[in-house]
Order: sequence, then C-alpha cells, then structure tokens
Amino acid sequence: MRAEKMRGIDATDLQRQANDAQEQLFRFRFQLGMGQAEGLKKYRALKKDRARMLTILHEKAAQGELPEAQPVKKAAPVKAGKAGKKAVAKSSADKKSKK
Repeated sequence: MRAEKMRGIDATDLQRQANDAQEQLFRFRFQLGMGQAEGLKKYRALKKDRARMLTILHEKAAQGELPEAQPVKKAAPVKAGKAGKKAVAKSSADKKSKK
C-alpha cells in the first residue's frame, strides 16, 4: 500500500492495520523457521508496509491527530531455533573434520 493512501486512512484504522500486520509477521516468521514459507518477498513487503504505517502514525501523533495514545506493538527479533543451532554446529563440525 502506498503512503499517500495510508495518510488518507483514519488513525484508529491505521493502528488496527499495523497490529494486524504485526500478527501476520509473527506467523510468517514462524513459517520461515519451520521451512513452510513460500518466499521472502511477501515478508519483506509486509515489513515495509508496517514500517510505513508506523511512520504515518507517528506523524499523526506529532500533529496531534491521534484520539488516544495507544501503544503499537513492536516486532520481536528473529532468533535461530534449535534446528538452526544444530545446522551451525554440524557445519562447524564438518569443517573441523575436513582439516
């Protein structure tokens, strides 16, 4: 979604959409960790859209257009799970055995 279209949306609707995008990002990160996601393009586009939403919300807050100050959830950092740690340990073990 373009920033111009987002600026035309009411602040409460924009805040709701930002929270929905946060939930979608969470689910998508979970799918990526499990290897079930089809690609990174959707994930990256969703992250950028959410960043645009938050930027516009902050602009509206600075202008005093927000009716209530409701905190917007921030994205949780992506951490490597046990499978990721095992793959790193295995690759380092393979490098040591080749020497």
